Amino acid sequence: MKQTKEIKNFIFSQYFTDGLRITFGVLLPPLLFAQAGHLETGIVVSLGAITTSIPDNPGPVSHKRNGMLASIAFMIFTALLTGLINQHPTLLVLEIFLLCFFFSMFSIYGNRASSIGTGVLIIMVLTIDRHFSILELLQYAGLLLIGGVWYVGLSVAISQFQPYRMAQQSLGECIGKVSSYLKLKANFYDPQVNIDSNYKKLIDQQIIVHQQQDVVREILFKTRMITKEPTNTARLLILLFSDIVDLFEQSMATHYDYKEIHSSFKGLSVLREFQVIIQNIADELENIGQDVTANERPRPLHNFQPQLEQLKYHIDMVDNNLVLKKILINVRNIINRIHNIYSYFNQTKLEPRTIGTEKDLGRFVSHQTIDLKLFRDNLGFDSSVFRHSVRVAIVCVIGYLVGQFTTGSHSYWILLTILVILKPAFSLTKERNYQRLIGTFIGGLAGALIIHFVDDHNLRFAFLLVFMILAYSFQRLNYVVSVLFLTPFILIMLSFIGFGSLSIVRERIIDTFIGSFIALLASNFIFPAWEYRNLKSHMKKLLIANYNYLAEAAKMLAGKGPDLTEYKLARKEVYVHSANMASALQRMLSEPKSKQKDVKEVNKFIVLNHTLSSYIATLISSVKHGETNQETLITLQHIKNLRKSLYLLCEGISGLSADEAEKFKEADLRFLELTVSNEESVDTKLISEQLEFIHTVSGDLLKIVQKMKNEEKAQVPSGPAPVIENV
Repeated sequence: MKQTKEIKNFIFSQYFTDGLRITFGVLLPPLLFAQAGHLETGIVVSLGAITTSIPDNPGPVSHKRNGMLASIAFMIFTALLTGLINQHPTLLVLEIFLLCFFFSMFSIYGNRASSIGTGVLIIMVLTIDRHFSILELLQYAGLLLIGGVWYVGLSVAISQFQPYRMAQQSLGECIGKVSSYLKLKANFYDPQVNIDSNYKKLIDQQIIVHQQQDVVREILFKTRMITKEPTNTARLLILLFSDIVDLFEQSMATHYDYKEIHSSFKGLSVLREFQVIIQNIADELENIGQDVTANERPRPLHNFQPQLEQLKYHIDMVDNNLVLKKILINVRNIINRIHNIYSYFNQTKLEPRTIGTEKDLGRFVSHQTIDLKLFRDNLGFDSSVFRHSVRVAIVCVIGYLVGQFTTGSHSYWILLTILVILKPAFSLTKERNYQRLIGTFIGGLAGALIIHFVDDHNLRFAFLLVFMILAYSFQRLNYVVSVLFLTPFILIMLSFIGFGSLSIVRERIIDTFIGSFIALLASNFIFPAWEYRNLKSHMKKLLIANYNYLAEAAKMLAGKGPDLTEYKLARKEVYVHSANMASALQRMLSEPKSKQKDVKEVNKFIVLNHTLSSYIATLISSVKHGETNQETLITLQHIKNLRKSLYLLCEGISGLSADEAEKFKEADLRFLELTVSNEESVDTKLISEQLEFIHTVSGDLLKIVQKMKNEEKAQVPSGPAPVIENV
């Protein structure tokens, strides 16, 4: 049953949709031209479509369209230039160096621009060994243009025909990622679980959740059809996403000392009951995500009320059960939010709900303009993009020269391998290297077996069609699987145009190994980009994000009620920079041991930051859901702890500042002094406890920063710093 759901989810996913769209766009031209006896002409048109499809990544339709049109323009220019000079080896080497450098620099403008550069360079590589007369070259460029325009028209037409489909698919996947995160949270209540191992998996999953949330934001908040005059469908998608992000924050607010919980409540049924109910919540989210992806109305799987009542009854029978009650409150709030999500699919309840303005929603996504000044500013070895671009240019020239000394007729595979494998970070190059080799070897064997044993062209074409769809479906989902299907697809395609010998298989595998070896060596020795150089920058940004997040919590605590947009922006920054920080550590751990610095400290820094943001989320959750009386919420002790915590974070930020010109803007906390109460209550004591936790973690973070700077052990200040007193 579960496998059936997974297959259904994949079929309705954006990955399979992409696979079908690209396969249709690429395969139709050669099929039509083959009917007229011009298969090779159709293949050139298909090549133009393939190149144009590379920047057709998820995002607003206008961005996709503009990216594909830019790809066509650069593709035609590159094809004409290469065709004019490819009989002059010296000029060709110069072109390879300059174009590889120029188009690799596109990565400063984001992933879509980087994809444009990659596609154009592939056209350059495939045109190198072709010899044209002027008329033939113009015809070749014209066919590429036809293929590119055809694919743009196809992609835009599908987007217009199903304007919300991409948003639904991305949002459905995002909900599924949050579901997986909650399943890991549920494991913490299993007495047999390895808490440290599960915590590492949790942080890894958190990275995936943040990345998918960014994809959804990009699609939802940059699409004018959704934000300017939203229909009920658009309103539904925005409200769903907003609640899923809030639910994710609520799940982070259930962070506790699980070792202490296991020790204190060992042998009691409540831990198992918490695990079951959180697992059921995750199942509900998975169900919602799958139905959103399939454009169906979800229906609840569980009745949580009996489970909550039973859990509350068992908690009441436990002594010293305050922490269990706090967890129960968070679980109940999450369940209430899931009920709200289900209610959105009732149109009468959806219509009264309001969403943010187009201006406010647009603030949640980054805006990257094509600014030539940014290009000029990165022309120097201080820029990691510049170093990577020079590396790509040098290595591609080496790959071309090596290819000229090979006996194979498809030595351009060496260059293609280098372009696909060589990434800015060593760890990414290493990972892509292994994936490419494994996929090519297994896929090559599969292709060889089909070519050798399957003589029927119709059956071969059926294999080609299946492999092609799967290769394009998995290209963003699982690279090794994509290459595994891509290799036999290419080999079968070559067999249709007279290159069906097994020597082609051997040649492709050998050239892939050569290109992989060159790319891996280059990542080690040619302007290598080691991750430890970027750690302090990531750490500083994460501390600033948590500082601003805590400042927003202070506003709530004071009963001032922050601007909802500002609060959500602060929360988003914490999520984004947490993911970036954890990703940086993962990349560094894939690098040579000699290049791994401060691993223990950085890992502890990530864990403490996650703990800090969870404590802040817990604090905000308590205030938002009315667990405290906001009229008497702030006390002098609260202000003292807030100032101390913010000061410690400020000190950590200052200690990590690599750029003296960058000034950190501290939060204005003057409003705290207007709402001070001297009354003590159960509510204020709970808040005091939470602020003590935040203060302790902030101090531990400062100690790590100071240790990494080889300074003496941090001294916790006895009072607030003057800079805090003056705000």
